[in-house]
Amino acid sequence: MVTSEAPRVESLASSGIESIPKEYVRPQEELMSIGNIFEEEKKEEGPQVPTIDLKDIDSEDKEVRKRCCEELKKAAMEWGVMHLVNHGISDDVIDRVKVAGQAFFDQPVEEKEKYANDQASGKIQGYGSKLANNASGRLEWEDYFFHLVFPEDKRDMSIWPKSPSDYTPATAEYAKQLRGLATKILSVLSLGLGLEEGRLEKEVGGMEELMLQMKINYYPKCPQPELALGVEAHTDISALTFILHNMVPGLQLFYQGNWITAKCVPNSIIMHIGDTIEILSNGKYKSILHRGLVNKEKVRISWAVFCEPPKEKIILKPLPETMTETEPPLFPPRTFAQHIQHKLFRETGQDTLDTK
Repeated sequence: MVTSEAPRVESLASSGIESIPKEYVRPQEELMSIGNIFEEEKKEEGPQVPTIDLKDIDSEDKEVRKRCCEELKKAAMEWGVMHLVNHGISDDVIDRVKVAGQAFFDQPVEEKEKYANDQASGKIQGYGSKLANNASGRLEWEDYFFHLVFPEDKRDMSIWPKSPSDYTPATAEYAKQLRGLATKILSVLSLGLGLEEGRLEKEVGGMEELMLQMKINYYPKCPQPELALGVEAHTDISALTFILHNMVPGLQLFYQGNWITAKCVPNSIIMHIGDTIEILSNGKYKSILHRGLVNKEKVRISWAVFCEPPKEKIILKPLPETMTETEPPLFPPRTFAQHIQHKLFRETGQDTLDTK
């Protein structure tokens, strides 16, 4: 089945159904852990996703700057996910990106279908819904819009929505500012491993080759949210992932054996460390397992930008400086493309070669 023939979750949700089709119902062992996301978000006890204030990341004062970098490094090592505040990306640009993305999804499904992708033929950019190619054979309660946003010379502008008219200028400006933030974060993470500042950025492809792929996730209201997931548990394959959302909770992180719900922190960007950085750091920085819950009352939209190394040009493996006699390499050498395949095989139960 090609993606353009997959059912649009939005159409299902607005059809007035009271129970969800069986292919959206999660396996029994997962259902035990799915609660009401609004109740979960209110919980104050237990661990909370760290909030990192980046206002001092460029401070003239060496000590102040060091303190900021240490906090970011600690969050990357302990959690692999954090809320970034004072991140330097203008509120205006972020607002415009959100307004434009929401306006695209507010259009009738027939209008969005003009941008439908077709995974079967390798056309992955565009409007789509997840196919059941995952481990559980279940579908996820989301539609999405996916496209490459940076570097500029690699973008396919024919796939970018013409309506609303601000979609292209807002998204292009956001991608440019986010690319600058990625450089800053990679510098701090490099220093945190005792490497020179530009090392990790170079290892993931540098300004020319690091790809920024945007996926706008649209999670319609769900009549039985206790049975479904917006996105099933996974780690990101990227180097870094940056996420905006419309202040409706949904993100959960698997931390110390429990699902922890991320609070909605105003004016923040959520950042995940992805598998790529976990591999390069030999597991010192964590790529955390996470998933998305849905709800009955509110549509949730999130804007995820995945910063990915080129598929074939770089061999991802632990950097020599991250290994010692007592800390051997935890990951075998692979290209990014091979890592993607490895994860797909693992999820479908076909990978019996190794356990990592």
